[in-house]
Amino acid sequence: MEQVILMCGLAGSGKSTVARRLERDGYVLLSFDEEAWRRGHRDHPVSPADASRVHEHLQGELAKIVASGARAVVDTSFWSRASRDDYRRLLAPLGVVPAVYHVVVPRDVLLSRLEARSGAGPNDIVVSAESLQAYADGFQDPTSAEGPVRVVSGVSGAQVESDV
Repeated sequence: MEQVILMCGLAGSGKSTVARRLERDGYVLLSFDEEAWRRGHRDHPVSPADASRVHEHLQGELAKIVASGARAVVDTSFWSRASRDDYRRLLAPLGVVPAVYHVVVPRDVLLSRLEARSGAGPNDIVVSAESLQAYADGFQDPTSAEGPVRVVSGVSGAQVESDV
């Protein structure tokens, strides 16, 4: 069982749903969207400076959790390899190699989920189809060269479908 899981995927893929299931299984949940919401950010993307502050907070909390021996799941898009590598660099001196759970769903499911959002909370941020396309265009799929990667279906009850 992995000590740290990094959730990875596009907006609407089901990352937060999978992360909450892991939380019920004993993982401590660290959510970018929830922390950004707590800080008053209601629109995405959050500015780079604000995003950096949120990640610094999450990384500080993650280091404490790992040092205590607990398991953690970090719920953010991890859209770039660089963002995933930042967390790997934090964890390496602690002897932890995180697993990346890449949550995938068909595009029509993403669009349907995003169209249903109303902005009522941190996991309900409105994302336009245009923004989704921009996110998709810049998204860097995780590869096995990064370490453990598991492809998870955001549709089929969040089952791990395969290792990369």
